[in-house]
Amino acid sequence: MTFRIVLVLMAFTIYSCKEDGESCAFQPDVSNSVVEVQWTSLTDSIAAINSKSELVALLTRHPLLRDVMLNRPGYPSDSVFINELYTRFTNPHIDTLVMEVQRVFGDQGELRAQFEAAFRNFKYYYPDFVPPRVETVITGLETDLFVSDSVIVVGLDHYLGPGSKYPLNHMYEYLRMKYSKDFIVPSAMLLFGIDERFNRFNPSDQSMMAEMVTYGKAYHSAKMMVPCTPDSVLIAYTAEEIKGSRENESLIWSRLIEDEVLFSNNREDKKKYILERPKTYEVGDKCPGRIGQWVGWQIVRSYADGHADKSLPEIMNISDAGVLFRESGYKPQIVQLKSSEKI
Repeated sequence: MTFRIVLVLMAFTIYSCKEDGESCAFQPDVSNSVVEVQWTSLTDSIAAINSKSELVALLTRHPLLRDVMLNRPGYPSDSVFINELYTRFTNPHIDTLVMEVQRVFGDQGELRAQFEAAFRNFKYYYPDFVPPRVETVITGLETDLFVSDSVIVVGLDHYLGPGSKYPLNHMYEYLRMKYSKDFIVPSAMLLFGIDERFNRFNPSDQSMMAEMVTYGKAYHSAKMMVPCTPDSVLIAYTAEEIKGSRENESLIWSRLIEDEVLFSNNREDKKKYILERPKTYEVGDKCPGRIGQWVGWQIVRSYADGHADKSLPEIMNISDAGVLFRESGYKPQIVQLKSSEKI
């Protein structure tokens, strides 16, 4: 199974973690674990293209770059595709883009170390895990991240962060805030966390609770791989939004109960509470979007806290969301809501 992403995650350092009032999650002893990442950077190769034949040769050697990151299927013919890319990658501005990538990522050693640290944690929980190779590229802001079991391809130009000369103006602001260099590794770990190879679920259960728990397990898993990433960063909420969610957890839960959506199969209910939106207006103008995902995370966290004997893979293998929910003990106080009471 493979994934593409326009989301998620890490914008701060461990200092921010402390600033957010959080401590690191459990950090396994991986001091004796050696993980070497097969690393290929194509940034300079792309910028150095001088002819269409060189471009064709590069894309032939790297089919994922061609078909996924640069979206060959989206073009009517090979000639149109090559002509468009040749124009893009021989534009004088490409040198400025490469300089921006070098300014932010340097020799990419820090990014590589972050992947290696996350992969060491992954092997702690899943000893048979074989780390995928990593390729870094520039795409001219075409695609951000591709993750599969064998390869991760990172479009570095998507993660230049605030102040870049190439802002992501084609995205809404609440989505743009998620793109800086420290988002990359947690984003990849979150995609592994949602992968059905690791995250078992019952496909016949189409309830909102099932989706909430599935997302919750993905966040729980990702947190174990990057344990000092603050919750606010992992779920891409501002510090104010995560603080408000915690302080108003009973109100949020009461709204879900009163609206009778927890076990709804209705697609519109899922759009309101689970899918990407700037705010969950049904709960309040200050309630962040995807609040159902956050609640699902709290359910899984409550289950993990109450079942210390369960390993991460055992928790991830629970396919019955109803069982996990019932055994989680998650039960915020129900408050009597006024008709207009919202966050």
